[in-house]
Amino acid sequence: MKIVGLTGGIGSGKTTVANMFRALGISIYIADEEAKKLMASSKIIKRKLIVLFGEEAYVNDALNKPYIANTIFKNRVLLEKMNAIIHPRVASHFKKWLLKQKSPYVIKEAAILFENEGYKQCDIIITVTAPKELKIKRLLSRDNMTLEKIEAIMNNQWNDEKKIKLSDYVIVNTKLENTRKQVIKIHEEIIDKL
Repeated sequence: MKIVGLTGGIGSGKTTVANMFRALGISIYIADEEAKKLMASSKIIKRKLIVLFGEEAYVNDALNKPYIANTIFKNRVLLEKMNAIIHPRVASHFKKWLLKQKSPYVIKEAAILFENEGYKQCDIIITVTAPKELKIKRLLSRDNMTLEKIEAIMNNQWNDEKKIKLSDYVIVNTKLENTRKQVIKIHEEIIDKL
């Protein structure tokens, strides 16, 4: 089973692109969603996050996302320690998920595919890009985020140029219809190579 890594900076439209591949019958694994589920359900992860962040990490047994987000984006060391707790478990979860898939190939969508070296487990890499101004506009309109927080997240991710150098395909996501055409073309090329 071929694994296609799908990545891109915050606000680039990775999820939109992933949904376009899903509409073509491809199984999609959204690493960030699975990480959130594991942080909510895994007793081991909960225990380690409480040790790392203190009792405030969970409120009424639910992950205190605003507290964690504010803490990690001001402290790269804590971010790296948190990733070291979560990413090995997400990788293990992905391997189990992969065994159950029936599509011709699968897509693993991850914002930090390169940063956590997850790209090394992928056969093909697709990076989704968009101009920085457009990414910021999207994030300000949908996520109730401040410009300062958006900039902090962007600074913790590799820039597009660095990702593009290690990618097999690049999708420029500025207009939906054009993005859909790029997705179909890439999908057809991947199917031809199988």
